[in-house]
Amino acid sequence: MENEVPVKVVMRGRRALPTLAIGITLAIGILVGTLVSRGVRAAQKSSGGTDAAQIELPSPVQLSTVFSKISKEIAPAVVNINTESSLRTTSQRGGQSPFGQQGPQGGDQQDLFERFFNFGPFGAEPPDMKQRSLGSGVIIDPKGYIMTNHHVVSKADKIKVKILDDPKIYDAKIVGSDQETDIAVIKIEADRPLKFAKVGNSNGMNVGDWVLAIGSPFGLDETVTAGIVSAKGRDIGSSQFQKFIQTDAAINPGNSGGPLVNMAGEVIGINTAIATGTGSYAGVGFAQPSNVAITVYNQIVKSGKVTRGSLGVSFQSNDQSPVLLRSLGASHGVVVTMVQPGGPAEKAGMKQGDVILSIGGHDVKDGDDLVATVADTPVGESVNVQIMRDRKEQTLKVAIGDRVKVFADRLGTGEVESESSEDGAPAKFGISIQNLTPETAGRMGLGDAKGVLVTSVEPDSFADEVGLLRGDVILSVNHQDVNKVDDLLNAQKSLGAKADVVFLIKRVAGGQASTHYLAGTLP
Repeated sequence: MENEVPVKVVMRGRRALPTLAIGITLAIGILVGTLVSRGVRAAQKSSGGTDAAQIELPSPVQLSTVFSKISKEIAPAVVNINTESSLRTTSQRGGQSPFGQQGPQGGDQQDLFERFFNFGPFGAEPPDMKQRSLGSGVIIDPKGYIMTNHHVVSKADKIKVKILDDPKIYDAKIVGSDQETDIAVIKIEADRPLKFAKVGNSNGMNVGDWVLAIGSPFGLDETVTAGIVSAKGRDIGSSQFQKFIQTDAAINPGNSGGPLVNMAGEVIGINTAIATGTGSYAGVGFAQPSNVAITVYNQIVKSGKVTRGSLGVSFQSNDQSPVLLRSLGASHGVVVTMVQPGGPAEKAGMKQGDVILSIGGHDVKDGDDLVATVADTPVGESVNVQIMRDRKEQTLKVAIGDRVKVFADRLGTGEVESESSEDGAPAKFGISIQNLTPETAGRMGLGDAKGVLVTSVEPDSFADEVGLLRGDVILSVNHQDVNKVDDLLNAQKSLGAKADVVFLIKRVAGGQASTHYLAGTLP
């Protein structure tokens, strides 16, 4: 019987709890029902009888990231550049279909492209055509100085600039341009100080740092893409003065000349090139570092051109064997293979076989380092050059020469070195040339051909107008054989203004060599 009492009490508790819960639930239900009923009636009253509540937008909330803040700051300084240039045509093109003589499945694809996008309707090919292209630039001075790429503006007859949120289209003029670095400076005239971008120090960038690329790909103004620095000092074989910042920020045609920006909103590069098999972005882009670009900019705005120093030497390539250095008693440096007669180095006593160890106290690691150091040294400045000769160190005092003049003086020597420049061209033609050696002729598939090799053509020069190209071999001028550089130099001495000039050239294209006549009248 002792166990019956607890059982009885427990059973009473179980009966009482459901009763209490039911009572509470009913009370809550009545209260909720009343509130809901009132809410529905209010909604119906405010919405004209429907049972849907009105939705109101919340106040705007700024959720800006670092990327968007930087974009807003620098976008007004990034410009769209449109250029117009003359496009030469030939009588062979007149009256043909846009597919050329071989039809749509063959022939010259570049010719096909030009006809479709530049020449207009079939067969309607006027003699003077204009080619238009797009690019980008960045204002870095409130007075209207804009930095862009040389290849964007170098051949332009007209340059038009558009600024964000400004309806006016500005005419721009070229202040100066440098093909070696692919940097150009143009200027527009505005009636107010312009928004400009700050320039940063590209040496502070590291692989993995975030960057933004801003420009007008495919003409789409103020396009911003993000990526990282993929590599530094990237050499793509374009020029010894082009050691790029590589990035995976998307860069496409039209981005050329636009800024690459760090997370401080500073320009640390000028977007210049892409690596692609299709012509569009493939994940690898290249920007000229700001430290190089600004050095060029400062020279251009000061004097309208870029002047670089030269020693007047050739040297062993950068893959020189340590065995060679050890045999000369050196652990580092650059081995001199040729000293130009009458050049700065020869005047200072430098000889073939010397190893250049340092210049002005700066150790020389390789050929690129040597050229960069000398090029940045003011012309005429005397510097101490430490060399190794006969396993003994010596110091020579060399007065740095003008790279353009030094190369021009070397044209007749037949030597080729890494300091070559298109600026050393014979003035009347606008080309740089060198003697065609048997080795070079063999590599080009020209057999035992003689002549002079065109190493570069100055934009808008006489040579450019008549159609000479880099890599052409000049065989004769006005039907007089040209076997060496001196022959061409002598030929041009007899040519005055308005003289007719006829070149016979050999050109290699697609592995095939062909011979052409090119003719024109000197200005």
